[in-house]
Order: sequence, then C-alpha cells, then structure tokens
Amino acid sequence: MSQRSDRFRGSHQSVSTAVLVAIQLPHLTEAEVETSLSELERLVSSLGIRVLGTTLQKRANATSLSLLGEGKLRELAALTQGPSADAAHLVVVDAELSPGQLRHLELALGVDVLDRTAVILRVFEQRAQTREARLEVELARLLHEAPRIRDDESLGDREGGGGRGGRGHSNVELAKQRNRERVAAVRRELEEVRTAQETRRARRKDTPRVALVGYTNAGKSSLMQALTGSEVLVEDKLFATLGTTVRALQPETTPRILVSDTVGFIKNLPHGLIASFRSTLDEAHDASLLLYVVDAADPEMRGQLELTRRVIEELGASEIPSRVLLNKVDRLSLEERQRLAAAFPEALQTSAHDAGDMRRLRETLIAFFEADWASEHFEVPYARSGLLGGLRANARVLSEEYTERGVRLSVRGPPSVLARYRRELERG
Repeated sequence: MSQRSDRFRGSHQSVSTAVLVAIQLPHLTEAEVETSLSELERLVSSLGIRVLGTTLQKRANATSLSLLGEGKLRELAALTQGPSADAAHLVVVDAELSPGQLRHLELALGVDVLDRTAVILRVFEQRAQTREARLEVELARLLHEAPRIRDDESLGDREGGGGRGGRGHSNVELAKQRNRERVAAVRRELEEVRTAQETRRARRKDTPRVALVGYTNAGKSSLMQALTGSEVLVEDKLFATLGTTVRALQPETTPRILVSDTVGFIKNLPHGLIASFRSTLDEAHDASLLLYVVDAADPEMRGQLELTRRVIEELGASEIPSRVLLNKVDRLSLEERQRLAAAFPEALQTSAHDAGDMRRLRETLIAFFEADWASEHFEVPYARSGLLGGLRANARVLSEEYTERGVRLSVRGPPSVLARYRRELERG
C-alpha cells in the first residue's frame, strides 16, 4: 500500500476540514450533480471531516490530466494554501480520478486529494465489523491503490538490496510487490471465509429466503429488526450495515422463512467494491424473493430504486420475484402517500415503526411462499424415522397418524422439499 494512503489513514482524524469539488459533464443536470455532491458531503462528514464549502466545474469531459481549469485550480489553491486557521486540509473530488489526475491535483494544490471511490472505501473501513467485511474492504482498497503507487513520489527513489554492486529495487517496485502479496493473501483468506459461508447457505437451500435490497439508509436494518426481532445495528447513516445478517422471520413459521439484510447501494458505487462484496450480494442472488426497500420520503427515491434494479440486474438476479417496499411512509402526508399509491400500485407502503404495517408485511411474505405449495401424503417407516425431523421442519404437517408400519403424514410445503423427501423414501 502507498505511504500516502498510510498517512491519510493514520492521521485522518487530524484532517479536519475539506473542500468538495463537483464535475458537471454535459449529460448531467444540475439537480443530479447537487444530489451526488450532497451525498458526498454526508460521506465525508461521517469521517469526522468538516466540509468548508463546495465548488462546481463544468467540463466537456473528465479525461484530461488537469481535470480542472487553471482558474478553478487557483481558486482551490487559495482555499488550501491560505492562513492555516482557515485553510482546507483536504480536497475531495466527486468523481473517480486516474492516478495521473490525482497526482497533478495534489502537486497543484499542496494537500491530499481524494476521489469519491477513496472516500467510500474509508467509510467502509470504519463500518466493517465482521472478518469477511473487513477483508472485502481491504481487498477493494488494495486494488484501488495498486495503479496509484507509481505516481506517489513520497516513496522516494531507491533503497538497498539486489546483490553486490546492484542498484537494488526502487521503493515504488517494493511497494507494488507488497501490494500484490497482500492482495493474494487477502484473497486466500476470503476464499476460506466464503467456503464456510457457502456451506451454511447450502444447509438452508430449501428454506424460503427473503433478501432486503436497496439504497443505503433506506431503512433495511430497521425492517430487519422489526421482522425478525434481531438486535441488528440501526443507525441513521450511510453504510451502517456492511456484512450480511440472516435471521428467521418472527414469530417463526413452519417451515422457517429467513430474512437477510444486505449492503446498501449508492450512486457511483465502485464496481470493484461491488465485486468485493460478492458474498453479501450472493444473498440477493440466492433469495426466493427480493424486497426492494425504498425511502419513500427521499426526493430521489425513484432514481435510487432504478439504481438498485440496475445493480441487481448486473448480478444476474433480475429474474427473481420481487416486491417494492415504500418504507418510512410515516414521514409523509396522506396526500403524498396517495400519490405514491397511484404511481406504484403494486408496492407495499410501510413504516418499520408501525406494528400493524409489520404484521401485514409478515402475512404478505407468508402468503407469497405458500402460494405455490403442494400437498403430499407420506408414510415414513419406523426404520427411517430420522427423516421425520427434517420433514416437520421444512413442511407444514396437517395430520399425523401412527400405524403398524410407520408414521403416516399429510403435509403441505414447497414442491422442491416434498420431491426431495419423496425420493428419499423411494430409495428405501
């Protein structure tokens, strides 16, 4: 990893002020730019950094090395190189910068520069709680930093090593090597963790599963807590949840219905980060039902729903049955709720804090899974009584009778479950 990023991570608590820069390209409206910039401000503030102000630069493209015009650079330099009490210690650009652009801006402004991806990575580093989430964030950060090492002059020129009379390896080359070695080590650790995760998912493959997906801060964790009674973290902040939480719907049903809370999405979420969070998104891919959770009180809710759908499509999970959940409707007036009902007639309107809403949502989930259930009669010989526990757990027993040969049951449940137990009994 680069020393520059080490310095920032080691001292970011002392980096107390920042200026944000937005780039407005021709295809972006002012409203879109303002929304993205507002989101970036929340991300930066969550790192404990006070935003002194924001500035906008209209550009035909974002590919030039300078990125910003000379006038804008002078304007920013005045903010970063002024009296120390008023100067910004950091410049944050609401775009993904190339290594060359990053270095050019830092030289021109005399302070550290972060792009949107770097900020999101640092927020993720703060939020990661589980071993898997921490490894996923580290991998995404290492891959993001790898191409930027060559532009970091703070690494110096050369250091010793390489044999008698040899010039040795440059510090940049050694930094690249350390980055590659750590990437390989993290990937090995992740494979071990993911193997264990896949084993757990395989054990519950016949269990009905609901995945909560949606924009960050849409209220997924509050819904998770209300539906399952689990003590999951609920905070009004971006990316409060990074790992995947899986709990049973409460009160429990037979068979159990599992609910999973997944990492939230955000505009311009780096593709590398989506790839790194494969396991938490696999819960969405493997779900029987997707609940698109939307903050109904957010003015940008339509765009956020569209973004979530695009990411789910990229994951190859768009064919999974889904319902839209318009959450936080307790913040809306009756007229606003009526307008949403007209615009989204199939959507469910809920508040995670309304017990009646949560009861109706629970009933809706149960009805969804029972809609394609089938009925079956089984006679389980006493010699195969070991199958009874699994059958009772994965299907609903309507009647049970003990005969001379074994236990005769009438059950209703998912066709896949009934077929599996039928095959088991036919094998004798």
